[in-house]
Amino acid sequence: MSTETNTQNLIDRLFSVGAHFGFSKSRRHPSMKPFLFGSKQGTDIFDLEQTVVMLDAAKEALRVAGADGKKVLFVGTKEEISRLVKERAEKAEVAYVTNRWIGGMLTNFSEIKKRINRLAELTQEGESGELERKYTKKERVMIGRESDKLSFNFGGIKNLEQPPQLMLIVDPRHDHIASTEARFLNIPVVAIMSSDNNSAHAKYPVVVNDALQASVSLVLDELTNAYLEGKATYVPKPTRTETRPRRTPERRPVR
Repeated sequence: MSTETNTQNLIDRLFSVGAHFGFSKSRRHPSMKPFLFGSKQGTDIFDLEQTVVMLDAAKEALRVAGADGKKVLFVGTKEEISRLVKERAEKAEVAYVTNRWIGGMLTNFSEIKKRINRLAELTQEGESGELERKYTKKERVMIGRESDKLSFNFGGIKNLEQPPQLMLIVDPRHDHIASTEARFLNIPVVAIMSSDNNSAHAKYPVVVNDALQASVSLVLDELTNAYLEGKATYVPKPTRTETRPRRTPERRPVR
């Protein structure tokens, strides 16, 4: 299938799920004007040809990240799309935040790591039966509540050892704290965003309807599959072990 055919096919699929619908002109961010095809009854309409170009660039960024073994974080806490983000993150086996973004999750990661370690400690104690042996029933109830809260806030990033090297955010305007922290740390962002967003807040913006589940699902699938394609080619670099040259014993002259 030719590139033109693939492009047209993707445009048709985007159109069929309503990805071309933005918000009303009154909600439009000025940075979105170049990506518009026009407006219909006061609603912005995206130029899907440009959307496909942006989507291809974002897919390539994720493909390269996967091939290089980079740590990626998926973010999307809007109620209507959080489940979709979590499903794709789990499919790609990457970290995710879909319940609530805690301020400082990236910029104060050393403190967040303590909470992640605490969650791991409670999980391990629960699985080994140590909680039953060490604590009373009342204490276990309190610990259970603590564990549930930690899991709610940090369960998606429990395996994250350091800040990610690339982020995928659905609607950075909604998750503006996550977007701000990423920019502060110079972490590249792939963003699925609608016309109320600032396109400059993402290195790889993908301008589509970010409220319709069908629209977000289609784009997330394209991005997730690109990451998995790259990940399938990843070859971990061998760990270098320092080896010292073997010294030959010094020969003494025979007398």
